[in-house]
Amino acid sequence: MEAYMHYVSSKIADIRSPTEPETKPLQFGELKLWPFWRAVLAEFVGTMLFVFLGCMSAIGLQVYAPPGHDPVKISFAFGLSIMAMIQMFGHVSGGHFNPAVSVGMAVGNIITPVRALMYTLAQTGGAIIGGFILKGVSPDAVHSNLGLTQLDSNITTGQGVGVEIILTFTLVYTIIATTDSNRVDFGSVSVKIGLTVATLHLSGIHFTGASMNPSRSLGSAIASNNFTDQWVYWVGPLIGGSLAALTYKFLFNPYKGAITMEEAVQRLGKDIF
Repeated sequence: MEAYMHYVSSKIADIRSPTEPETKPLQFGELKLWPFWRAVLAEFVGTMLFVFLGCMSAIGLQVYAPPGHDPVKISFAFGLSIMAMIQMFGHVSGGHFNPAVSVGMAVGNIITPVRALMYTLAQTGGAIIGGFILKGVSPDAVHSNLGLTQLDSNITTGQGVGVEIILTFTLVYTIIATTDSNRVDFGSVSVKIGLTVATLHLSGIHFTGASMNPSRSLGSAIASNNFTDQWVYWVGPLIGGSLAALTYKFLFNPYKGAITMEEAVQRLGKDIF
């Protein structure tokens, strides 16, 4: 048995030896498949709930909370909300809920450009609906700021873009590295990503509001009818997400060029049987 296991492990190692990675085609055929649209719908609903729950924590109702926003409460509300959404929909769509994640994964050749585009549209639509649902259940007094992401008065737009690039780079890199199908370590992906989101909020919330998510910022901006510096929350996260994917793919990916463990086992099964 020991000799057999050694044979199997050596065969898998040989099969998984690095090869030139293939670029994913556009795959417009995805548009004809129900699982694809089910995933798009999951991104829509997940982002809607994420924006509703996260931005709700940023509304300071004086009846229940003292004046001013509690950054710890907001940070963990966003982190735990994304954790819940990944638990709910991660197995359906991958659990992006963020155009910066979807675009980054397309740049990193993890998903197709078509899927990234449709995910982004679904996420943006879901965020807008989530913002308006929050507006519908909130008193008129807070309608001017339904969880807006805003630059600190001492921060320039250039500095804001820089902060969003770094925060989103860290988030998207963590997501790509954590969900790499070649990893064999155990642990909850949703917990890891949720705690990362909370940590990054704690770090950057006083600088830019720690958006890291263009659709999240746009949803609250449209519901609040306030578009000040909105471009910062698209340019920064999209650059940061794309840089994260490229950095992992070309610099730090320890499995570069190797096929996945699942593919290796399938090929081994064909060789044996």
